[in-house]
Amino acid sequence: MENTTLLFNDEIEKIIDAMDLSQEAPVEEPQRQYWFMKKARQLVKEQSEKLGRPLTANITTFGCQMNARDSEKLVGILERMGYVEVSDENADFVIYNTCTVRENANLRVYGRLGYLHSLKKKNPHMMIGLCGCMMQEPQVVEKLKKSYSFVNLIFGTHNIYKFAELVVSSLLSNRMIIDIWKDTDKIVEDLPVERKYPFKSGVNIMFGCNNFCSYCIVPYVRGRERSRNPKDIIREIERLVKDGVVEVMLLGQNVNSYGKNLEEPMTFAQLLTEIEKIEGLKRIRFMTSHPKDLSDELIEVMKNSKKICKHLHLPLQSGSSDILQKMNRRYDKEKYLNLVEKIRTAIPDISLTTDIIVGFPGETEEDFLETVDVVKKVRYDSAFTFIYSKRTGTPAAVMENQIPEDVVKDRFNRLLETVQTIGREMSARDTGKVMEVLVEEQNSQDKHLMTGRLSNNLLVHFEGDTSLIGQLCQVRLDECRGFYYMGTKVG
Repeated sequence: MENTTLLFNDEIEKIIDAMDLSQEAPVEEPQRQYWFMKKARQLVKEQSEKLGRPLTANITTFGCQMNARDSEKLVGILERMGYVEVSDENADFVIYNTCTVRENANLRVYGRLGYLHSLKKKNPHMMIGLCGCMMQEPQVVEKLKKSYSFVNLIFGTHNIYKFAELVVSSLLSNRMIIDIWKDTDKIVEDLPVERKYPFKSGVNIMFGCNNFCSYCIVPYVRGRERSRNPKDIIREIERLVKDGVVEVMLLGQNVNSYGKNLEEPMTFAQLLTEIEKIEGLKRIRFMTSHPKDLSDELIEVMKNSKKICKHLHLPLQSGSSDILQKMNRRYDKEKYLNLVEKIRTAIPDISLTTDIIVGFPGETEEDFLETVDVVKKVRYDSAFTFIYSKRTGTPAAVMENQIPEDVVKDRFNRLLETVQTIGREMSARDTGKVMEVLVEEQNSQDKHLMTGRLSNNLLVHFEGDTSLIGQLCQVRLDECRGFYYMGTKVG
């Protein structure tokens, strides 16, 4: 189904109000979900009147920015149903939006469920919902059915748009509702969203992943790549800008392969060129970029853009060509370094950040030193460094030559020291310059200071007041303190 318009929350509200509950629920989406939002609102109101207070809801988000964006959609739908969002888990409806990239993420959720069970015993009508990537693993669902039967609702990443319908089933039933899809090509537009920040927003441009890196569970739980219609993306951003947004973060597991499965193929660079034309939009960010798909066309678009931020997150994972092959990354050390050189030549002031895994199965000391060599050559502004974590269900988990823990820890500490030393030097290179900052919030430690973000993603703290939040200000960068600046607002 292709939508020609994208709706504001207040427009969606009017459509929900007009739904006729005496009729059967519509078959078409999103109208079907609007009907269920109204039905849920009726059920929530009845329960609320019995208790003599509003019903509360709390969402805890684990994992990536894709999950954070999904949670904003869940909050939007909950609010249309009449729930009031609260900040702690002592609520009438608690939802965990789970991540499963690392095994210990799953263990954390099981641990937290024990705590929720104790709350539920005191509040018998409390509902517990679990969604996100972890739910896409069949063995997880089996374990929940067996050992956590007090959970009310379990759904996955592919059918998040059905949330209202699933909540109604849950409110009308005493049994555990499980709705997991293995895969889908369905994308439903026009669902309500409550943004965390009024002035910036994530925007999904695609879902799923086709890369099958040997250490990663994501393609198995998020499904195959599917791109949103570019018209829907453009209209969503236009609506966001009308609603006060000045910065968007385009989200996808691998944004560089956007558009390959559309009826009329379109490259990511072409999409960026169209987004650039949106009046009132000031900044464009995106993540994540896979080096194997980063085109010359994209570099050219970034070079000429007035709005794309001077920051590129380009995961390396390893500097060893042998290990990269075992990881199924589909580039080698030389290719990666050539790509970095192209990017730096075209955009000299770009900030590069990365992800690196230490201790992948079979990694020798020589392999590790190749990684350190790349870090020294590229000179990243910062790097997310991870100790390899065996992930059941991935090819890497059953590879031979798993590295002893003490060896991995030693390598990790050496890498971290190199990354941090270079990162501090790179971060300090703009000291004394006046640069544009998007003011994001009042500083949590010192109420006299505001915190903003440079185009290159570094934070800046400077004196100011809350009226500046959401504004773009000129700030002189007085002093770099490792990975942030202290500055002074100019003019």
